[in-house]
Amino acid sequence: MLAAILVIICGVCVVASCSSDDDNTVISPTNDSSQFVTITDVVPDVILEIRYYGTYNFVGTRIDGYEEPTALLTRQAADSLKAVSDDVKKQGYRLKIYDAYRPQKGVDHFVRWAEDITDSLMKTYFYPDLDKSVLFPQEYICLKSGHTRGSTLDLTLFDMATEKELDMGGTFDWFGPESHPDFCGNPETGEYTGDNSKSPAQPKRSITAEQFKNRMILRRAMLAHGFKPFDTEWWHFTLREEPFPDTYFTFPVKQIK
Repeated sequence: MLAAILVIICGVCVVASCSSDDDNTVISPTNDSSQFVTITDVVPDVILEIRYYGTYNFVGTRIDGYEEPTALLTRQAADSLKAVSDDVKKQGYRLKIYDAYRPQKGVDHFVRWAEDITDSLMKTYFYPDLDKSVLFPQEYICLKSGHTRGSTLDLTLFDMATEKELDMGGTFDWFGPESHPDFCGNPETGEYTGDNSKSPAQPKRSITAEQFKNRMILRRAMLAHGFKPFDTEWWHFTLREEPFPDTYFTFPVKQIK
């Protein structure tokens, strides 16, 4: 019964990965990794912090299918990411990746976790304003993810001058409107408005003009080199011309030899 409800509510989206183009006809899942590369082989200066290999994530444990702390993408997405990296390095930054290709096994792990309403281990860190029961209806958790098609990634910027992550005003995988690219500003124009009316917290959370500007630095670089943004997560981007728009992959995350 629950599975049927999930299909109706979520279609084929998934936590921190739902996107409007995830409703395509799905080709049979495949375990073929031949068109993928290890990102560091193409972009050697990226920094990896693979959250789902460790325990600092919204589940609080290593996610199924993450066998090594590495990141994979389709060849086409990795080549475009190299152009992004070259761009931001000129501005004094490096790319830091939280997640890239995500096997279906990992998505299934998220779904099982969301079904267990009693498991709120990481609530304080990632969804303090939400009751876990709303994660399915509000599409924070769904059955499929764009990440599983291999051309989507979650990332931020690392400031080489300060040797710290650039301050984006919020953590990766924060469940709430504070993660939206249009929170406190207009991402189309880059204008900071300070409008935090969508924040459910009391008192309402906000981000500064500098934090909004930092989000826009990442966004502009990604869009300039072939990626498209996601309207509820400042860190999430998908290659516009992704090579496998209808295919969901099942092989684990580990170094591609």
